[in-house]
Amino acid sequence: MVSDTIWYINVPHEGARIWGYIYMGSCNELTRSGKTMARNEDKRNFALRTSDGDETSVFSGGTPRQAALKAARRLDPADSEDDADEQELRLREKGTRKVHIYEGWAWVEEAPDDKPDWMPGDITKGNVSKQGVEHLDEI
Repeated sequence: MVSDTIWYINVPHEGARIWGYIYMGSCNELTRSGKTMARNEDKRNFALRTSDGDETSVFSGGTPRQAALKAARRLDPADSEDDADEQELRLREKGTRKVHIYEGWAWVEEAPDDKPDWMPGDITKGNVSKQGVEHLDEI
């Protein structure tokens, strides 16, 4: 049986008068910022489609754009954003016949100065522009 109960550890901000505490709560509870925590049901899956209709990869995200940004980072990156070639990304939302169409591009950029130790010196960035939505007659 899967439980919706999660244990939270609250670490106080610097200068706080309390030491922190541990409490138990549901995934639906509000966080300190007033937003709810993401649940698996909030994630949607999008299959990357080739021009012949094969679905090669699946990307998840709360929105089609979030999944498209993940897919764009897998494209062959250029040396800069200005040199990047746009490629069509077609993402079908799983469980539907809706195909979201984006133009995506990727480039390599130097990592920020405050990067964590595990991050490489160069990182791949991506961006997308929505072109439209198609509805398939059959999958």
